[in-house]
Amino acid sequence: MMYPDMAGSKGAAETSADAAQVIDCARMQRLVLGAIRLAKGAGRTAEEVASVLNVPRVTAQPRTSELKAKGLIFDSGIRRTNRSSGKRAVVWVAREFRQ
Repeated sequence: MMYPDMAGSKGAAETSADAAQVIDCARMQRLVLGAIRLAKGAGRTAEEVASVLNVPRVTAQPRTSELKAKGLIFDSGIRRTNRSSGKRAVVWVAREFRQ
């Protein structure tokens, strides 16, 4: 299996590769997609998904990239401010709610 069906890692750092191997990618992708689908057309940011699932943002964020690569979620064009950073974030919408 390869990205986006399994977690990837950046660079040659062995800690990144080790973390990628531990992630149950398919399960987390299903959970993240479910959280985004529940929001319907309003969508969710990665931080909002993390909050709903009670997981760290660093667990949810990569799954949005994988789901986007699979064509299951799309950038809605909307941005919302993350509570943690105050920065604007992409609002992801499931394919079936894309306008």
